[in-house]
Amino acid sequence: MADAQGTARDAQTEARKEREKEELYALDISGVEWLGAPGTEEHEERVEIAHLPGGAVAMRSSVEPGTVLRYTEAEWRAFVLGARDGEFDLEPAPHNGGLPAE
Repeated sequence: MADAQGTARDAQTEARKEREKEELYALDISGVEWLGAPGTEEHEERVEIAHLPGGAVAMRSSVEPGTVLRYTEAEWRAFVLGARDGEFDLEPAPHNGGLPAE
């Protein structure tokens, strides 16, 4: 019985996540403000983000501004925390918050 309840909960969670994604991609983002990293200029090749309702975030490359990825608040939080922990570093580095080794 417990396994059936767990399976039903998993299916409900997946359905909710799918619905959230559909709603996120249905948003009209034509008027959002795109932000780049501090110190970069609009004409530079850079990654840009825009804050969306409900804590969601849109991300694009300045090279291909028509291709926009959208992330729920939970997805964006997981990404940012992973980046801070070095999960996406191109070279192996100690997981010390990005600080230089002593």
